[in-house]
Formats: sequence, structure tokens, C-alpha cells
Amino acid sequence: MAMNEVYATIEPARAEIDMLEGPAVLEFGSPSCGYCRAVQAPLASVLADNVQLRHIKIADGSGRPLGRSFKVKLWPTLVFLRNALAPGKRTP
Repeated sequence: MAMNEVYATIEPARAEIDMLEGPAVLEFGSPSCGYCRAVQAPLASVLADNVQLRHIKIADGSGRPLGRSFKVKLWPTLVFLRNALAPGKRTP
């Protein structure tokens, strides 16, 4: 999958993230964050080499529930999910 260039302004619910199948990277940050902009080229290179890796780019901020559920405190924060599908919800 290709790298997302734009931060999602409407974040997915944690339940949606927990139901993802397969590997995924959640990128929490802000378009105004210089560190977030600086990581884009190296991240794009890594994602280009891993086409099965889903990339979800989420605009984070104070009081945003998804970031808080992953204990995000600084940007950028990358969360790697090996298999996000919640235990007990897997299909045979």
C-alpha cells in the first residue's frame, strides 16, 4: 500500500483500528509539526519497501481519543501493529 500524504482529520475509532487485519503503521502527528514533516521522506522509503504494510496517518492533538488510547505524547509517533485484529475476533 502507498504512503498516505495527508493526515486524516477525522480519526478512526479505536474499535476500527482494533479490527484491522494484517500489519499496519499508525502515524500520529500534525501538518504544522516540523519533526513530522522531516520524517516523511525516510518513512516513505520504508513504506515503499513494505507494500503490504498499511499506513494510517492521523492528525493528533489534545483530547483526541485515538492518540490518547495509544498513549501518544510527542509527535511524530509511529505505532506498528503486527496484526491489529483483536484477539477473539479472528476469523478461522
